[in-house]
Amino acid sequence: MATSIYSIKKIYTVDDTEIEIHPLKIKYLREFMDIFHTVDSAKTDELVVDILSDCARICMKQYYPNFSNSIASVQDNFDMATIYQILDYSVGIKINADKQETVKQQATTEENDSSWKSLDLAKLETEAFLLGIWKDYNELEMSLSMPELMSTISSRRELDYEEKKFLAGIQGINLDEQSGSDKGQKEWEDMKARVFSKGQAKDSRDIVSLQGQNAINAGFGIGMGLEYENLS
Repeated sequence: MATSIYSIKKIYTVDDTEIEIHPLKIKYLREFMDIFHTVDSAKTDELVVDILSDCARICMKQYYPNFSNSIASVQDNFDMATIYQILDYSVGIKINADKQETVKQQATTEENDSSWKSLDLAKLETEAFLLGIWKDYNELEMSLSMPELMSTISSRRELDYEEKKFLAGIQGINLDEQSGSDKGQKEWEDMKARVFSKGQAKDSRDIVSLQGQNAINAGFGIGMGLEYENLS
């Protein structure tokens, strides 16, 4: 079975132009979150809608640059339901027009507002940069989305650990038994769960963490024969 780090979704403009959406590269994610966090100080839902449309404009820099020039360009080419889809598919910000809560209340829920705050992004990027693939951090951020970054680091850590375990085994040491890093490993797994679930999962035991690469590794998950409904 073919594997993938993330899923690709298709959206359509008001004139039925098809655009493919997938997680934002880190460079655009930074711009997105800088604008998104201004929702906290917005006084009206109309202003919140403009802020979210501006976030979608940042997304268009990656997906369809012709629509990235202005908020008006986004609002002229997408209805609000599609703008909410863009926010969901690209970053994991979930807005539902049918809910009773206002758009601002939904945008500023803990699930939406803190998805990336707990990540030490600079540390993670430094770890990936040591692979020597990118000439600078800007190139790294233009090359990788968060799921890609986490998958790259995870694979590298696993390879490093297997090498250390082999060398320790030559000396008669069982590294699995000697390891005292259970807490650190738990924190890493929790972080991966939050990223691969776009901030929905609280930790690695949360069912919504079984998406994308995590679902593939587990052999099942959301989008692979297992569905769930968020009743909150």
